[in-house]
Amino acid sequence: MPVNRWRSAAKAGAATVIAGSSAGTASWAAYKHLMSQATSARGVIGRSTAKPPEADGVYGPGDLTPERWRIGSSADIHLMIFGDSTAAGVGCAVAAEVPGVLVARGLAEETDKRIRLSTKAIAGATSKGLEGQVDAMFVAGPPPDAAVILVGANDVTKKFSIAASAARLGNAVERLTAKGTVVVVGTCPDLGVVTAIPQPLRTVVRNWGRRLARAQTDATLKAGGHPVALADLLAPEFLAAPDTMFSADRFHPSAAGYELAARQLLPVLAAALGEWHGGPLPDLPEVSAAAESRKFVPRAAASLDRFLRRRDAEIEAQNG
Repeated sequence: MPVNRWRSAAKAGAATVIAGSSAGTASWAAYKHLMSQATSARGVIGRSTAKPPEADGVYGPGDLTPERWRIGSSADIHLMIFGDSTAAGVGCAVAAEVPGVLVARGLAEETDKRIRLSTKAIAGATSKGLEGQVDAMFVAGPPPDAAVILVGANDVTKKFSIAASAARLGNAVERLTAKGTVVVVGTCPDLGVVTAIPQPLRTVVRNWGRRLARAQTDATLKAGGHPVALADLLAPEFLAAPDTMFSADRFHPSAAGYELAARQLLPVLAAALGEWHGGPLPDLPEVSAAAESRKFVPRAAASLDRFLRRRDAEIEAQNG
């Protein structure tokens, strides 16, 4: 996550503070403060250049390592993973920790079937990259039986239009469901749990992420997919044990964090495939109550939220 993304988020917040203040000195101080926080956050988090462990292959019930996929190999369900660094498993030390592997192995145990795992996710990807990932899938072969998409955090740090980001996700989901693929989307995570991002910048990116997650939920449902509100489901655990749930970069999940996410995705995916036997699925919430109780609400954050809503409305009007 390059430093200019954090600086962009800071500039957006600072511009709102300046626009809503009559005191030039205070406005300049707010601008400098947010810019300083962006630089500080980037310095603490760093930029991971480590390649996630490769874990594609065929997983059967009880298999800890995959069987390599070759011409003539067989599988009962083909699972494909799309999205960003969290989908790819940045922060994992070994293949067994990668979220796609956790979901594939869990699905194999639940269904007693052989699951082929294929990963198209790319670290650093945004919703703009989903089109290329889906294109690559169609070039490589027939569409998978099931797909999991994790994307959104990079759209927030790049301050993409929420409406446009959600629409791009919806298009990817629709292309897959139109071919008979069951699609589960883990919506934008709650960036309010990333304590390496200082306040009030953390509130700026958290509010944007919450709005994106809601828009992603609507777009996914309209396209025939199944959204999972990871922000709410994961925030309490990440807030309670950040040393355990985050990897060394303090931004990407650790093995424990990915395991927790996979546990939320698996029942929804298995149920959508008609393969869930673990009992009724809970109603999944959309808003993170845990992070909500800790949010920092200065005038700058409230002003920024209004600014972002106006900005999205203007962009939609221009594109309409």
